Amino acid sequence: MRAGIQVWDPFVRIAHWTVALGFFVAYLTEDVMTVHVWAGYVVGALILARVAWGFVGSRHARFSDFATDPMTATRYLRDLMRARAKRYIGHSPAGGVMVIALLVFLAATVVTGLVRYAEEERAGPLAPLYAQISAFGGPQTFDGEENRVERRRGESALGEAHEVIANITLGLVVFHILGVLLASFVHHENLAKAMITGRKRVD
Repeated sequence: MRAGIQVWDPFVRIAHWTVALGFFVAYLTEDVMTVHVWAGYVVGALILARVAWGFVGSRHARFSDFATDPMTATRYLRDLMRARAKRYIGHSPAGGVMVIALLVFLAATVVTGLVRYAEEERAGPLAPLYAQISAFGGPQTFDGEENRVERRRGESALGEAHEVIANITLGLVVFHILGVLLASFVHHENLAKAMITGRKRVD
């Protein structure tokens, strides 16, 4: 018999690790457009599904279980660094804020990526919109690798923000990992393993 309590349902665990993998694949394959784009599609689809699951999913997957204000999260972080933070079965206050921040910035990365893909390559689900813009006198389509610089001049600020937002998201991921490591040490619990097995110990 396995010890502990079931906390994370299968969807939360699968979505968590698949989004992480998809983000890093997309981040590292910007020059391999097909891989980059499809990794982004996977991340975008899972983000939409995770947001929906945040309203109808299992107890600890719901936003109502972990959504909190920044001050509560800040107090938790302060106590965590002093090794006296309260242990939570689900997401801690800081963990909850990080989940929401990651969902927002991952979604923004995907949306700006779609905009940039449509502007540069005239491809993807937003391509018809940019085709209509071009038809009414907007930025024209340029063919050939030598004209990529010219094509970039026609990008919107939203498309140009793609890399900046992706880098901010990467920074959040790094802070997330550091927070998991610190909380695992303070609470004597392997939180990464819990996101694999779905189980945590009962106090």
